[in-house]
Amino acid sequence: MPVNRNALIRYKTIDKCLQNHYRKWTLEDLIDACSEALYEYEGIDKGVSRRTIQADIQLMRSDKLGYNAPIIVFEKKYYCYEDKGYSITNIPLSNQDLEKLSEVVEILKQFKGFSHFKDLGGMVQKLEDKVYTEKSKQAPIIDIEKNENLKGLEFLEPIYAAINQKKAISIVYQSFRARNANGFIFYPYLLKEYRNRWFVLGKKEGYKDLLTLALDRVQNIDIEHDKHYVPDPKFSAATYFKDVIGVTVNPNQRPEDVHLFIDRRNAPYILTKPLHSSQKLIEKLKNGIEISIQVIPNYELEREILGYGDSICVLSPLSLRNRIEKTLCNAKKLYSDGA
Repeated sequence: MPVNRNALIRYKTIDKCLQNHYRKWTLEDLIDACSEALYEYEGIDKGVSRRTIQADIQLMRSDKLGYNAPIIVFEKKYYCYEDKGYSITNIPLSNQDLEKLSEVVEILKQFKGFSHFKDLGGMVQKLEDKVYTEKSKQAPIIDIEKNENLKGLEFLEPIYAAINQKKAISIVYQSFRARNANGFIFYPYLLKEYRNRWFVLGKKEGYKDLLTLALDRVQNIDIEHDKHYVPDPKFSAATYFKDVIGVTVNPNQRPEDVHLFIDRRNAPYILTKPLHSSQKLIEKLKNGIEISIQVIPNYELEREILGYGDSICVLSPLSLRNRIEKTLCNAKKLYSDGA
């Protein structure tokens, strides 16, 4: 049964509402929530009729879409899921869905060798593993890194919609260093994932520099439909992050040649998985290797170096070497004094 985009938005909105067991949902509440979602994602401002939402609920209860949603009414007024752990996002894929996905996998696999599709490899394998797992009812062959308890993932979809529709957002944000949360208008340009943590990059109203915000520090987001969106035509994700490891970029700094010594035990790991695309092998030594990377020193670079412990040594620049040495001395002192 074909389902259009607007209907899917309504089903997902109803599902999200009924998963919130801390609130009682009337039919009018669900109508309002669906109307707001359609306005937010599609710009449709005519609202949704009572009959449409009633039909949606009946369809979700049925087997036509494979949902069989256990939606009940209590006190003759309020809607909820009888099974509090239910969600339409948790239902297994149908045989028809699996066949379609199999076809998609086969099509995508044909493009894996082309340079324009060089990032497809991992995605195709993940999709292929999902189809195989569902069909065979066996354990997955690929285990994707994920953090189920990561905060802020619920903001991915509205931020994506805001970027796609070029909408400003009002955001309530509290950095790790701030004592209190702060609200401001933000123009989002890009969502970026780094080590299973999500960030949004954009500009704060009234400021010219780009700002990167961690989604796990966001407390609330609202799309500002009536607020003028300010784009940055000069921004390019490919060039903006080219000279850094991670997501922290200081636009006032230039890349530096960072020379590192790696011991013999860890040299193969660094050679097969470079720290940065600019990595070059300078010299092979008896007890290890010397490499260079051309990057802007930042927090993520220091975390990367410290992660190798006693297997790595910063040769230059001196400022970075001194910071790493100071951190390691503080760590030694912490162990000596006893935490």
